[in-house]
Order: sequence, then structure tokens, then C-alpha cells
Amino acid sequence: MNDLQPSRRALLRAGGATGLAFALGALSGQPASGEPALAGAPSTTVTDLGPGLLQFSLMSSVVVGDYAYIGSRNVEPSRIVAFHLPTRKVVARTDIPTGHTVQAMAPDPTGRHLYFGVLQKSGGPQHNLYRWDLSDLTKPATPIGRMGDRDVRDITVAPDGAVFAVGGGSSTAPALWQYSPATGQVSSLGVPAPSSTLARAVAATETTVFFGGGSTLGGGGGASRASLFAYDRAAATFRDVTPAEMVGDPSMRELAVIGDRLVAGTAGSISPAKIAIMDLADLSSYRLGTLTGKVTKMYAAHGDTVYYGATDALESISLPTAQVSPVPYSGPSLGEIWGVDVRGDTVVAVSGYGFVAEVTPATGACVVTDLGAAGAPVDAQAIMGLAAGGGYAYVGGNGAMARHNLSTGEVVSLRMPGEAKDAEVLNGTLYTGQYNSMGIWRYNPGDGAAPNQVAQFPSDQNRPLDTHWDPVNGLLLVAVQRDTEGGGALWTYNPKTGAAKTVQNPIDDLQLVRAVATRYGIAYLGGDNAQGTGTRGTVVAFDPVSQRELWRLETDQAYGIGSLAVHGHHLYGMALKGGFFVIDLRSRQVVHTENLRSVCPQWSAMLLNRGRIYAASDTTLMRFDPKTFAMKVVVAGLNGGWYSGCHVNNDEAGLLYTLRGRNLVVVDDRPAS
Repeated sequence: MNDLQPSRRALLRAGGATGLAFALGALSGQPASGEPALAGAPSTTVTDLGPGLLQFSLMSSVVVGDYAYIGSRNVEPSRIVAFHLPTRKVVARTDIPTGHTVQAMAPDPTGRHLYFGVLQKSGGPQHNLYRWDLSDLTKPATPIGRMGDRDVRDITVAPDGAVFAVGGGSSTAPALWQYSPATGQVSSLGVPAPSSTLARAVAATETTVFFGGGSTLGGGGGASRASLFAYDRAAATFRDVTPAEMVGDPSMRELAVIGDRLVAGTAGSISPAKIAIMDLADLSSYRLGTLTGKVTKMYAAHGDTVYYGATDALESISLPTAQVSPVPYSGPSLGEIWGVDVRGDTVVAVSGYGFVAEVTPATGACVVTDLGAAGAPVDAQAIMGLAAGGGYAYVGGNGAMARHNLSTGEVVSLRMPGEAKDAEVLNGTLYTGQYNSMGIWRYNPGDGAAPNQVAQFPSDQNRPLDTHWDPVNGLLLVAVQRDTEGGGALWTYNPKTGAAKTVQNPIDDLQLVRAVATRYGIAYLGGDNAQGTGTRGTVVAFDPVSQRELWRLETDQAYGIGSLAVHGHHLYGMALKGGFFVIDLRSRQVVHTENLRSVCPQWSAMLLNRGRIYAASDTTLMRFDPKTFAMKVVVAGLNGGWYSGCHVNNDEAGLLYTLRGRNLVVVDDRPAS
């Protein structure tokens, strides 16, 4: 047996949801994932371990006067807090009745009103644009209307008070939207880039609105790349003014009008991000700066210097020369930066890790304030990945991984950049697939070291979706989506040697790899497609060592594959929206199909545990009979608080871990033998 096979320790539960005590005891026999069903009468117990991950998570910030207004991320209700910079305290907040995240906010020219928009799970008639009267922070923000795109990604206010917003998330290409404070009306000004899938940047003067689009999400196929349009407010016409050097990048990421210049930045993918400093009087005249990383956002000017957030650090660019320079900084890692402003001689940087850093660029000195300690609400966040083993359960969110001690109930927050989309525990060590473009990370609770990256892959292979351990080859397998380029990848990582390899587009150049399972050293890859048309639902049998395809099968599912698992000679699969199927690996044919949309409305995750295949959906934990493939609901009404797909994982004893609401639950399911 490979020496990274999970250890034979079991977690034996004793106690309730609080003050949990678990004892570690030895078990004999085969690994938990392959154990036969336990003998005896059937029983299922569910224990609530409390909130999966508690933190103040954020996705936007803007400084107005003495206050930094900071928008929350992946909590409900979404909210904005007012952080008073002189006292370094949170002194006010407003809760928002719709949406889960505030990414876009901007003050009006008077500094009296803060306009903002929300990201939502689904579109509809509800408001997604709001205004907060900053002259009286005791009063809540009020809705001002709804723009037709589901998600508000950026917002700006022109010098005359007109408000403009952009976003995406709908079935149609993003439009430029306008709110008139005089009339109270929200209207579409048109769709400048019909093949764009997302717009994340907007800026305005008295005469012109600048629209920055692209396809950072849902790229590939016929989706457009970075585009910059100038909208003439008087003539109501769009003009493409994208700098030639930027048209190959995935999208326009940030725009700001600074004096007589437009500062425009892209999001990079295969190539680095770029910043163009454009003359407003002649937009064909510009200077270009090229970054070393893939991100440039949150522009703030101080004289001829513009500060911005890079991948995980502060940088600056010179307006006269377009020279890019790092900003001296002596504080903790900033991770994702969601706010950059200048206040006096200080740069105020707001980190996705949940703190405010006041940086003196001349020296690098800084003052760091944790927002939770300053009074920001610490709530249960929507969850990404989940894993269990070695006495711990791990729950991933934005910039953090919560480590639940299953013996004591203690919960420790581990700082990790990005998002752990899925994870495995191997011999007590945690391995994660880390979004965005961060490869595989490792954490061993026994060595005292912080989580660290152990494998890096091409930056366009940015979104890991599913992890799976291959005990025969000793490889961690990771299924990957390429957001910006389309298609996907398979990563392989050998924890013993550190060797990491990647296969790009192992299914085809349209299908991402959403799911991976393994049997006897053969990997089975499940395909999906981020585009509206094209192949999806393909299963490919793949040798992860020689990196070659063995065979493929079209499942003819209406939607792409969401999850896969193997038991014996059967490959179980669940397509998105509940299309269940079973493939006989000997005959390479689909031998069973069923519509399970009533218990799987969208996403799913599957695994083999105690001799049964289990699946978790957004709503339900279920298992399948190994002979008839009949589905049995194990736990109904989970309604897990997942952000980007649901998960279920097991520990060495065969206990199952998933979410009920935003709480972590452990399920001990013992079907009759």
C-alpha cells in the first residue's frame, strides 16, 4: 500500500454539538473508502459542529473623508461597515436585504452619498442598486433600483452626479447602465460588446463613460477578450478605444479618470496584466506599463503616482512615464486587495484577509487593524471546499481555512490566499486545490508551519474544482477549469516526490474537467462546458502516469457532469441538475440512468464510503444501492451554504462531513448489511 494512504485512525464521537469530544481509536481492515457496509440495524446520526467558517470577509472598500466603507463578501445579509480611520474602529453598518456580496461602490462628488451594488445568486425583480446617506450613518441604505444584469461588478459617479454601473451574470452580454438621481430611473445605454461575458470596470467624465469588458468568466469559444469602449453621453454612441497591446488579455479589470488621463488596466492570464495611461483628449495617445503579475485593480492617485493592488502586494505606476514600481511594505501579506485609497501621505489598503493596512510608502511602515477586533461583524461565510482526517475537519472560504479540532471542538482560522475549492487529507496532511491560479497548497498541523504552496501550474489553469487521491500511483488528481481560455486541465501531484504535471484539455478544447475519480490507477474525467453550445457530459478514461487517453464515452446528458465516483466495476456519475447515470467499466456502456433533479437541483459531489456511493447536493445527502443503483435519501433539507458547488468528504472512520445551512455537520450512516 502506498505510504500516503490515509492512516487507520477513527474518530469516535461522544457528546453533543458543543463541547464535542472525539477519541482516536485503531480500526483494522481495508481503507475507510473501501470498507464493506457495517453489519447490524441501519442507523443515521447527524451531529452539528457549528459554523463552518466565521470571519468578516470583504470584497470592496472606498475611503470618504475619515471613513473607509467596506463591503462584505459571501455573507447574508450582505452589509457595509464604516471604519473610522482616526480611531480605527467600526462605528456603523448598514445591512442590505438582497445579494450576498458588495463588490462595487463609489461616492458622489459631494461625498455625501455612497452608491453601491450587489452580487446575487439569481436574477429577478429585486433591487441590486443602493445608496447610503453618509451624513447620517444611523440610517440604513436605501434601494434606488435594479439594473438588468444580475451582478453589479463596478459603479462610478460622473462629476454631474449621474451614476453608471456594469456587471454580468445574466444570459445576455453585459450592458452599460445609468441611474439618474434627478428622475430616479435606471436605464440601459446599450451593449457595446455582444460577445463579452463580464464587465468589471467603468469610469466617467462629464461627457464620456468608459466601459471595460471581457470574458474572465466563461472564456474561450467565441467569447471576447479585453475591450474598452468610450460612450459619448451626448450622441449616445459607443467607440472601441482598446489599446492594441491589451486586446489579447482576457478582460479590462480597472478604470479610473485621474485629471486629464484615463488609467485603464487589464486582467492577465497567459500574459501579465497591463496598465495604459491614456490622454482623455486623444485616447489613441497613451503610455503602457506591463506588470509582473496578473492583476491590477483599485487605483488611487497621489500627485503623479497611482497606487493599486497587484496580485498580493501594493504597486505604483508613474503617470508621466508609466514606470511600474513596488511599494515598500513591512506588514503581513495583503493577499487579495479590495481597496486602495490615499489619505494624506498614507495609502489605505484593505485586505481580503480582513484587515486594514495604513501604509507609509516612503518607508514601508504600516499600521494594521483587524476588522473583526475593530467591531466588524464576524459571521458564518459561504463555503468552498471541505476535507476531514487526522483528527481535524477543514472548511475553506475566502482567504481562510477553518481547522476544526474533532477532539476538543476548537476552531482555528488558517490564513490562505484565494479559495480552497476542494481538498484531501492524506496521512494527516491537508492538500488543497487553490483558486485563483494558485495551484496546490499543503498544510501539516503537526509541523507548526503555515500553509504553503507545493505545486504551481500555468496561470490560465486557474480554477481547480475537484480533488481525488489515486492510491495506486500515489498521485493527487485535480480537475480544473480554465476560466479565461476555455477548456480545462488535469493536474497530477506526487506528495512523496513533489513532482507535478499538467495535461491541458484532456477531454477537448471546450470542455472543462469538473470531476475526477479513479480505479486501479486509471482516472475517469467528467466534462462540462462553460459555453452555451458545444459538447458536454463526456467521460474520458485516462492514464495519469503516461498522460494518455484510454477511451471515452458520451453520456448524452443534457447538462455537464458534476461529480463521479467508482465502486467495483461501476462508475457512478451525476450531471448538473440531477442527471444520474452508471457506466459499466467492463463493457464501457451506460447501464442505468435516472432523473434525480428533485434531490439534486444543481451541483453535486460523490464519494465511496463504507461500501456505498454517497452524493451530496445543494439540498440532500443520499446514497445508492450497489446492486440496483436505487437512491436513498440519508439526510434531507441540508440546504448547504455553499458558494461554488457542494462537497462531501469522509474521514478514516467513514464519518461523512458536509454542510447544513452554513454549519458543518458530521453524518454517521450505517445502512443495513
